[in-house]
Amino acid sequence: MHASAPLSFSREHISPGDRLCVAVSGGADSVALLLAIHEANTTTHDSLGVGLSAAHVHHGIREAAESNADLALVQDLCIQLNIPLHIHRADVPARAAQNHETMEEAARETRYAFFRTLLASGHADTILTAHTLDDQAETVLMKLLRGAWTEGLSAIHPVVQVDLPNQRSGKILRPLLATRRSEIESFLRSRDQPWRTDSTNADVAYTRNRIRHELLPQLRSFNPSIDQTLANLAELAREEESRWQAELTRILPQILLPGKPVRGGGRAVSTTSGSSSVSIELERLRTLDPALRRRVLRAAARQLGSRLSYDETNRLLALAGFTILPTVAGRTGASVHLAQGLRALRSAREIRLFLEPVDPAPLS
Repeated sequence: MHASAPLSFSREHISPGDRLCVAVSGGADSVALLLAIHEANTTTHDSLGVGLSAAHVHHGIREAAESNADLALVQDLCIQLNIPLHIHRADVPARAAQNHETMEEAARETRYAFFRTLLASGHADTILTAHTLDDQAETVLMKLLRGAWTEGLSAIHPVVQVDLPNQRSGKILRPLLATRRSEIESFLRSRDQPWRTDSTNADVAYTRNRIRHELLPQLRSFNPSIDQTLANLAELAREEESRWQAELTRILPQILLPGKPVRGGGRAVSTTSGSSSVSIELERLRTLDPALRRRVLRAAARQLGSRLSYDETNRLLALAGFTILPTVAGRTGASVHLAQGLRALRSAREIRLFLEPVDPAPLS
């Protein structure tokens, strides 16, 4: 038992018998989470009663010596705590170049693909990541700067369900979302536990680092509690979005119509690949309040695999005649072209969204 206080973390989605796998980079947050879970699992009072392992991704982004030192620290800690460790080596820069992703996107996709593999293989049924309240605040600001909707402002969710083959599921938990980075470092110092500092964390070429080192310090001069305020905003946005999704699940089957109308009644639904479409009666849209109307249009686009921006949603509203834009004609026969091959066409009674067929690549 340690004389100093344990690190607080959420136990809400953790049950005895769970097989937990903590994602450990070697940084302070993830090292602290592994230690905290291990302590809570080995205490004689109110033990978690879970199976515990760890996972580490060697991204191949930084100098080999630095990355290898991160791995060595994680390996030593797992040996010290007698915790199994799963290691995945990846070439994230190569992936980023191949998929036209930023380094941050490629690293994230690599990590979560590895987590999914661990869940699917049965090595764990829950992955724990060490996102903190500070991470949450930074993420809300990143989303806000990019023009996110409510679902984007919900930022990092405390629990994410992961669908797996054979109708199985796993989950990803973030038990430290209410914990500050300063609390984590104090906890580690009380345990004499070293951690690694990623040299790229100081590189302001990355958006998150600019927000962390430049924007947030300025915002704290206006509101010293801005980190908590932003985390609160994420929670409110998450609850609002959950409420709206329940309403959309109820109402969309009554509003969205497949395909397009045909003469004499009925609807034609094409089975040709790449020609999916969905329609909404204008009269039904008129009965909805503006907030629900926007969400119905965006949900219709999402069914076709497209995410509408604020401006694109406004163009659809103008096409339907609910707002006025100089670039959009709100009359029968008018159409608008949207992102990702999505097109909207207005008839006398409906707005129809459909994916334009992709032209085949020319033969070389």
